[in-house]
Amino acid sequence: MKILLTGSNGYIGSRLLQLLLEQGHDVVAMVRHKSEAFQPSLKNPQLKVIAADLLYAKSLQKIPEGIDAAYYLVHSMAGDKGDFVAKEHQTIANFIRRMEELKVKQVIYLGGLCSDQNLSAHLASRYRTEQSIRESGLPFTIVRAGIIIGAGSASFEIIRDLTEKLPLMVAPRWINNLCQPIAVQDVLYYLVHVLGNSDCLNQSFDVGGPDVLSYKEMLLKYAAERELKRTIFVVPVLTPRLSAYWLYFVTSVNFGLAAALVDSVKNEAVCSDKRILSLLPHDCLSYAASIRKAFDLIEQSPLIPSWKDSLVSHDLSEKLAVAGDVPHFGCLVDKRIVSSDLPFEKVRDKVWAIGGKNGWYAMEWAWGLRGFLDKLFGGVGLQRGRTHPTMLEQGSTLDFWRVVIEDKEAGRLLLYAEMKLPGEAWLEFKITPNGSGCTLEQTASFRPKGLFGRLYWYTLAPIHHFVFGRMAKAICTGS
Repeated sequence: MKILLTGSNGYIGSRLLQLLLEQGHDVVAMVRHKSEAFQPSLKNPQLKVIAADLLYAKSLQKIPEGIDAAYYLVHSMAGDKGDFVAKEHQTIANFIRRMEELKVKQVIYLGGLCSDQNLSAHLASRYRTEQSIRESGLPFTIVRAGIIIGAGSASFEIIRDLTEKLPLMVAPRWINNLCQPIAVQDVLYYLVHVLGNSDCLNQSFDVGGPDVLSYKEMLLKYAAERELKRTIFVVPVLTPRLSAYWLYFVTSVNFGLAAALVDSVKNEAVCSDKRILSLLPHDCLSYAASIRKAFDLIEQSPLIPSWKDSLVSHDLSEKLAVAGDVPHFGCLVDKRIVSSDLPFEKVRDKVWAIGGKNGWYAMEWAWGLRGFLDKLFGGVGLQRGRTHPTMLEQGSTLDFWRVVIEDKEAGRLLLYAEMKLPGEAWLEFKITPNGSGCTLEQTASFRPKGLFGRLYWYTLAPIHHFVFGRMAKAICTGS
């Protein structure tokens, strides 16, 4: 079959892409910009990558003829702007119009699982997307899932953040609401097996694992699997906004996602329809087994894609499309060139291990303060850390940076800042062999936005002098 896959670089889409290719399907993967990374599949002859944006109907003309089925895996849950409802309405309208033109035989949508009537704004928007697909007249299959547990999923990483970091938690009342978590492997099973299945046409299905748990029970069961002793107190005084701030400061989510999650968990997410079990018999993993599976995958593939690595912001995607070219004009620069007696490989490995729990090698208090201030003003802070202590890849996150260029053989690493800034910033490392030693060229570049951007840079220049200078020296001395 010839399949259109939207959201192909997202958490679910990137995994589904691999499965569809393995099954021999021809896949048209749609991304906003071709520079967005899901590199392992780009050389597959069965894969065609197109750059198009669902917000702009004209760009969808790039979708080729002959599409048999289309997956719609796009939603704005991770957005931090308030216009997501209008955007989701526009994107699904444009998508349906193009699918009607192409006369696709099946549209498959992954929606949200909810058994309540009074829906949160995000769940209501996803339900309206579902309704738009139903009313389009196109053959459809809708799969509704709640909390998805898997290595790198937002839900799993939030549970992991909370439980690993906090031996004692004071939580709001919503933590007692019920949900039916499902392993990512099981969601993918259903998404693959409804494809081309005539029994699943014009049907909607709830999917969930075998366990119905409160969010509190999920945290405690995670703690039990990790052999951690955790205590949770539930208090009635935390408003939704305070709850969102609590989640935002403790975990790696941005405030927009934190607010959306808190708003959504007021609705219990439990399967009310189990017809999928008779049509597609399948034993889903238990919640405990899905946690163990997630850690097995992390150990086997330490750089497995995470929700944090998905370029969910349209503005950010546009920036990263050209972020590999650091501007030479209009930038303020702090450059350090340091010679080292250490061999190239040792200095390079030191650079590749920077950030996360390994730290930034100099004035850690300053990096911590910058991360705290970034969180305070709505940025990502340092909570994202790094996926693996010594390995990096293009597109992955590194504290409040994103890896734009990772060329280990050549000794070049380029990072693009995702912190809140009055401008744009890059941090670049180049290591060049020099006899038995090497030379490190470390460059911090900042393109200010207006007068405030310049004031920001010059105000911090004295701190930059010590931070960047000591960092370069520490890298080159191995200290």
